[in-house]
Amino acid sequence: MKKITFTAVSRNYFNLPIWVAQHCGLFADEGLDVAIELYEGVDDVTQRIRDGRAQLGYGITEHVVLDSEAGGNLEIIGGNVNRLPFSFVAGKAIRSIEDLRGKTVGVSSIEAGSSSLVMKLLSARGLEYPRDYDMRAVGPILTRWEMLQSGEIDAGLQGAPLNYIALDQGYPSLCEPRQEVPFFQFTSLNVDSAWAKANPEIMRPFMRAFVRAHQLFFADRDAVTLIAVQETGITEDYARRAWSEYTQDEIFPRDGDASDAAVQALIEISSLIRAVPNRTKTAASDYINRSYLHAAQREIGAAEARV
Repeated sequence: MKKITFTAVSRNYFNLPIWVAQHCGLFADEGLDVAIELYEGVDDVTQRIRDGRAQLGYGITEHVVLDSEAGGNLEIIGGNVNRLPFSFVAGKAIRSIEDLRGKTVGVSSIEAGSSSLVMKLLSARGLEYPRDYDMRAVGPILTRWEMLQSGEIDAGLQGAPLNYIALDQGYPSLCEPRQEVPFFQFTSLNVDSAWAKANPEIMRPFMRAFVRAHQLFFADRDAVTLIAVQETGITEDYARRAWSEYTQDEIFPRDGDASDAAVQALIEISSLIRAVPNRTKTAASDYINRSYLHAAQREIGAAEARV
């Protein structure tokens, strides 16, 4: 068995495809022993891929674009959260965006991730940062949910299924970002390109398991629900609701691919990317290396044709 480390953020539902691959034996079938390591900081995940402590991971796509423009080796090789699964949820005393004046919005990171999206949503409704509200880097959605309940923040993006839990408990949704930004590559499957090129004997089986995990996610609601309950701690009814939203709206890609349209939307919204002078890569697709994914899809197709 070849051993590798995969890194991702927290116990988010975002991680379901990689958990499916592990729980359903897809990695083992390919001769891989994959250790999944979770961290609360989005920056921590990217840094571990960059310095080799992890070989692959679900990371913030924005980080890959910025790394590439700075001459780094990070590249996108697959999709993850290709469409926004969030509601913008506020404390129970907040009834409108206007009520957020002078208040604190929790984000995963000030420098990257959800911060530019939050600024865009609030700016469209007349609130400008930092004039009208504060942003506080508090970590991923699980932490934001805890801090919203404790009153340490006044609002933040909450991802399915935590947004369902919040709404059911009387917390208001001030807007649904996917209605305004249909595609947005929030997270993706990322790798150091130099490591990937040097390790085809790992990349090929990993990507076959990755593709099959997405196929299984869409095909087997009951199996996915049990995995979600076990890994995230949510109840079965909320896990089923999340599965329905993720499959109906294809928040995860059926084929495991990243989305050009979603990466382009990210580029246009990210203040950090827009601040890069004279970007060397002009198209969203320039940041995506689909060779590993396409090879896996061909190999799976050929194997199925022989059956």
